[in-house]
This record gives sequence, structure tokens and C-alpha cells, in this order.
Amino acid sequence: MRHIALFVEKFDETLHFYTELMGMAVEWQPDPDNIYLCSGNDNLALHRYQGPQRPVAGQRLDHIGFILESLDDVDDWHAFLLANQVSIKTEPRTHRDGARSFYCLDPDGNLVQLIFHPPISAVY
Repeated sequence: MRHIALFVEKFDETLHFYTELMGMAVEWQPDPDNIYLCSGNDNLALHRYQGPQRPVAGQRLDHIGFILESLDDVDDWHAFLLANQVSIKTEPRTHRDGARSFYCLDPDGNLVQLIFHPPISAVY
């Protein structure tokens, strides 16, 4: 999947996270409540949630992931996001399949995985 769309209540903070910290670029903003971000081949749409407070429900989406190019990138991203007061959920760890990752939260509470996964990560 190369496109994900999220309804977010903390629109400005979430936009800052994905553009200023995660490095995504604004592709298109048709109006103040909708914005489309791009990071090469991936596209993330943020839609401002308006209405009553969203009920806490069993979320079907577990997490979204960013593929990293190298094993060392995982620890570098972890240190960078930690230094920028991002809520870190797990420490970096190497998985049995050789992947390495950690999880954090975006400002709206979506779980984000940063992962080096050998079959799909570019190795330089």
C-alpha cells in the first residue's frame, strides 16, 4: 500500500510531525482541512476530524510504517525523535528475521513503526 488516509483531531500537530520530523513533503492542500503528503513513492492524506469527540473504539489499523534504508537508520531515527519529544512506545530491537524497528506515536495517537526490513529496504 502506498496511500493511507487518516482522520486526525490534532491536525496541525500531526502535520508538523509528518512534515518537519518525518520529512514528508506537501503534495497538495485543496483546503485548510485536507492535506496530501508525499515521501517519494508513499502518500499520506490527513483529513481534519470535525464533529463530536471521536469515541474510543477498537481500531482496526494497528500501525503505519516507514521503511528505512539501513540498520543504523533505526537507531538514528529513534534518537532524533526522542530528542524532539516524540512519544516513543518501544526501544529499537532486532527481530528474528533480521529486521530492526521501533514504534512511536504521532500527535494524534496513531502508532508509527520505523523499520529496516532487508527484503524491501534499500541497502547502500
